[in-house]
Amino acid sequence: MPTESLTITDNRTGKTYVVPIDGGTVKAMDLRQIRTSEDDFGLMAYDPAFQNTASCRSAITFIDGERGILEYRGYPIDQLAERSSFLEVAYLIVHGELPTQPQLDDWCFQISEHYIIHENIKKFIDGFHHDAHPMGMLLSTVGALSAFYPDAKHIFDPATRQKQMYRLIGKMPTLAAFAYRHSRGLPYEYPDPRLSYAGNFMAMLWKRTGGEERYTPNPVLEKALDLLFILHADHEQNCSTSSVRVVGSSQPDPYCAVAAGIGALFGPLHGGANEEVLKMLREIGDKEKVYDHIKRVKRGEVKLMGFGHRIYKNYDPRAAIIKQAAHDVFAVTRTNPLLDVAIELERIALSDDYFVSRKLYPNVDFYSGLIYEALGFPVEMFTVLFAVARTVGWLAQWQEMLGDKEQKIARPRQVFTGHRGRTYVPMAER
Repeated sequence: MPTESLTITDNRTGKTYVVPIDGGTVKAMDLRQIRTSEDDFGLMAYDPAFQNTASCRSAITFIDGERGILEYRGYPIDQLAERSSFLEVAYLIVHGELPTQPQLDDWCFQISEHYIIHENIKKFIDGFHHDAHPMGMLLSTVGALSAFYPDAKHIFDPATRQKQMYRLIGKMPTLAAFAYRHSRGLPYEYPDPRLSYAGNFMAMLWKRTGGEERYTPNPVLEKALDLLFILHADHEQNCSTSSVRVVGSSQPDPYCAVAAGIGALFGPLHGGANEEVLKMLREIGDKEKVYDHIKRVKRGEVKLMGFGHRIYKNYDPRAAIIKQAAHDVFAVTRTNPLLDVAIELERIALSDDYFVSRKLYPNVDFYSGLIYEALGFPVEMFTVLFAVARTVGWLAQWQEMLGDKEQKIARPRQVFTGHRGRTYVPMAER
């Protein structure tokens, strides 16, 4: 009997089965052999929300939630945040290795060549009502790109696939900025490829028309936005990434798959968490009122937003990086009293066994909303910024899935709980 195996005894039949263990997992299909009769479908695993089910093998992002570790392609997130740029990290995530200088130069050039969007896309954005949510506009326009680039359907041609990656990574900040300016009734600002990825995005958002020939971003704020992009670039098999993989498994073009990821990210349980943190901090209002809020949390009257994570059972490594970035940003912008509230809330919570014993530590959303607000973004743009950065991870995961011979079109099983064998009742007899 192999040592890397699991022996299962079915107490219903008395039969024993040996199931191989591979990489800490058992294949769900190996459970199918466990049945009570020839007519029995076989045993299935039941796992709502996929809390303990691996849907793929991936070499992109490693997370150890117990120890608070996050790595992209083996590189710790703190090293990348300190030493790298977003587009360098994007190259790493997509290609698997850090680029040489010529490779990085070409990568940045190819992406900047695709900053511009088709003029008809502008008309498409113009069709939205002024109060349309920017995420709704982003979702729709990314999906619409599928119709503008019909060559994108050739997903198994490496050169064509690479071109779509350049297009999507390049156009996402432009689409996001245009959605923002449309919602504000402002004329669109065209991209400036001479600026960095984050700097160009800021220019398209904030440049004033008329008197300003060229926008020059504040280097501290530019670095902070670039840093936030790095921290949000990928995060393993989360809801939106899984959505991209599920839709991508039917082999549409990447615009359709990424639009699905944007739709998943739009949900308040995924991309909207930092907005909830800001609401909580505003409700507290003053650091002198933090202790009262903590007591209300313990009584179950309110939730402690920005603490705890489905994966991390330790301090979210991204949270510590963002906390320092918040101080750097507020040294340039006006001081936000909510930062004092956040620091006091974190201090009290981390010294209270009620939260420590439950492994409730600050996550990436706890400070990111404060930075976004300080940079000048309205709340409805927070998730859009998340989507701009996460596009890199979505594309890398999509490409990896296409090359995985084990993958097929996604089709989860169900446990049927409804009626069976009913006879149709005529309308007059109901």
